[in-house]
Amino acid sequence: MEKARVGKDLLCFRPGGVALALLLATLSALAGAQAYPSKPIRWIVAFPPGGAVDIVARMTGPKLAESLGQQVIVDNRAGAAGIVGTDIAAKSPPDGHTWFIGTLGNLAANPMLYSKLPFDIARDFAPITHVVDIWFVLIAHPSLPVKSVKELIALAKARPGQLNYSSSGAGGGPHLAVELLNSMAGTRMTHIPYKGSGPGMTDLLAGHVQLTIDSVVQSLPYVKAGKLRAIAITGAKRTPLLPDVPTVGESLRGYDVTNWFGLVVPAATPPEIRARIHAEVVKVLLAPDIKERLLSMGAEPVANTPEAFGAFMKAETVKWGKVIRDAKIPAQ
Repeated sequence: MEKARVGKDLLCFRPGGVALALLLATLSALAGAQAYPSKPIRWIVAFPPGGAVDIVARMTGPKLAESLGQQVIVDNRAGAAGIVGTDIAAKSPPDGHTWFIGTLGNLAANPMLYSKLPFDIARDFAPITHVVDIWFVLIAHPSLPVKSVKELIALAKARPGQLNYSSSGAGGGPHLAVELLNSMAGTRMTHIPYKGSGPGMTDLLAGHVQLTIDSVVQSLPYVKAGKLRAIAITGAKRTPLLPDVPTVGESLRGYDVTNWFGLVVPAATPPEIRARIHAEVVKVLLAPDIKERLLSMGAEPVANTPEAFGAFMKAETVKWGKVIRDAKIPAQ
């Protein structure tokens, strides 16, 4: 019996035995990927229905469901600046059936804004792809006597602390975008946070605040009607929706802010399943009809590799950490 056992053990170390073991492991992984998905996909959105993140998920969901052969169900879990939904996603089973679409705020800024989060972005999530960039525009009430970034910077320096701007909430993309401008330009504009972009836009239209940064699509009707003035696009290039409006970076070298969305899954999700998710999502994002619909709402598909998106998230965390420290935004 002992000889038989030893002989059997030795077989495992023979080259043929090792090759067979590797082959079986590969076939098992492939079988798992081919069987995936075995039930509906739960796509967690950490914000209420009707917002940009929700719209992107619902726009792409049906085409993904068709390709995957399973329903893709958008699950809105809003609350606490996206922390509630992020936590639910982080603690979900790592079987590829839970996806999470995160933003600049909950994937890069929140770790710097909140001292005790119940999850760790780098530890608990695996990047899949950078989904879209949402174009932001710096807009002003027409009563503010500026028409360019250079004029705005000059006025803000002449009146330190007197110019004010609204945002959709402390620590959100618009807030951080103006604070980056303050940091790079050496200005001091006063932040007035609102609970959502809608109330802030209402007060901007009424002239109660002077500036804000918001999505191009939401701002476009007011700009075209002459109710607000578009000063600059915050991203690295101009948008076809407002082709004559320059970027902030054309006057302030190196300035580049977009409100990005990205897809992540629980970190322990098997690599072969992550690869399948990546392939399917990229295919849908680059489909001509989806791409056209996204661009019409001011969202530019990115659809890069998991490695590139992972590196991007790390760089964004460093970038916004510095902005948060420079602006002395207190941790909550």
